[in-house]
Amino acid sequence: MSDDSTKSEIITPPPVPATGKGFSETIAGQSAASRFLLVWDAPNMDMGLGAILGGRPTAAHRPRFDALGRWLLQRTAEISGHTADSEAPRRVEPEATVFTNIVPGSADVVRPWVDALRNVGYAVFAKPKLSDDSDVDADMLDHIELRRHTVGLAGLIVASADGQAFREPLLDVVSDGIPVTVIGFREHASWALTTEELEFVDLEDIPAVFREPLPRIGLDSLPDDGAWLTPFRPLQALLH
Repeated sequence: MSDDSTKSEIITPPPVPATGKGFSETIAGQSAASRFLLVWDAPNMDMGLGAILGGRPTAAHRPRFDALGRWLLQRTAEISGHTADSEAPRRVEPEATVFTNIVPGSADVVRPWVDALRNVGYAVFAKPKLSDDSDVDADMLDHIELRRHTVGLAGLIVASADGQAFREPLLDVVSDGIPVTVIGFREHASWALTTEELEFVDLEDIPAVFREPLPRIGLDSLPDDGAWLTPFRPLQALLH
């Protein structure tokens, strides 16, 4: 998925204990460098992409995490070279993390995707989807707070459209003078688009993240001759 230089520059996670809690605790104190942290909300981003596509993505419309990693490396290099009162550039390290739920019985299907992420250089926090309350929002916020109050954050990027979970915590991070960027789809992230303190980046605007353009048709960008908007689910779903 990525060339060797990308694999070596993004932080590669150490072995994680079976509890799934080891990554944050293991490397929290390993480096004095602050972090440019990317946190990816896989369930929420998958839901947003599915809504745009009207179904499961094909290979052409799956996000390329190697391209996202290169973009993070570029952003990290830019912020590392920015100095305030000090003559020496700040030591800033990129950290890319993906948080996901695993539905019971789906491990064999999901494993290749998880392994590919780890091979590129992403840490993955996987949590069983045992109930409606088994989401990963709280785990994402805990990880952000751990980095914020240990090694420190030079910048934060959150990929999620869940304004209810993230808007106020992200504004709290901004109040510390830390730049915060929200990645998502403009159709589903009005809360980030309208919050001046947050930078918003549409996922499709990141170079090479998608192999082909997404079939996006919005009510504010209709062609002159109109367009069909396909249903999000079949009508028969009402019977269930």
